[in-house]
Amino acid sequence: MPPKPPRAWQRMLSGRRLDLLDPTPVDIEIEDIAHGLAFVARWNGQTEGDWPYSVAEHSLLVEALFTRMNPKAPVRWQLAALLHDAPEYVIGDMISPVKAAVGPGYGALDDRLTAAIHIRFGLPAVLPATVKKQIKRADRVSAWMEAVQIAGFSQKEADGFFGRPDATLIEGLDISLRPPRVVRDDFTARHADLLAAL
Repeated sequence: MPPKPPRAWQRMLSGRRLDLLDPTPVDIEIEDIAHGLAFVARWNGQTEGDWPYSVAEHSLLVEALFTRMNPKAPVRWQLAALLHDAPEYVIGDMISPVKAAVGPGYGALDDRLTAAIHIRFGLPAVLPATVKKQIKRADRVSAWMEAVQIAGFSQKEADGFFGRPDATLIEGLDISLRPPRVVRDDFTARHADLLAAL
């Protein structure tokens, strides 16, 4: 008798059972995403402060930056920016060196989850390349801000890794460390606002 395959699904707080190898849009709830992302620490938790800097907080910042950088972008691309790291609610946030060590399997898993999440919220399974690049640019500005403000990088070091953003772009945007409950609620509220605007 062949061995039983390992379990590849996770039960969510909503009661949904998400199959990581074959995720379906009907098993995805924004409350699960917001809750999970609010408890996933960026930078492997190596940030200053009394609270971890969560992927949910990072996602809110990336969406704000994306909107500033692309003021005429349709609301659906703002939603895509907010959800750009959404798969990490179940697969965690791996720093780039770990992703490189894991290999292409991580990317394939991320792509499957991203497609299911996008379809669930009315986005194309695969974003247009131009939109993906615009979100990535906002993501790099966010990474520079995080590196300098809370992750212990010097500005020169952050410039080398992420490129220095235009000062006017980040004016008035500061990294804040808040309790997961507060960030979760803000993420869920922003998602609702964007859906309502579609």
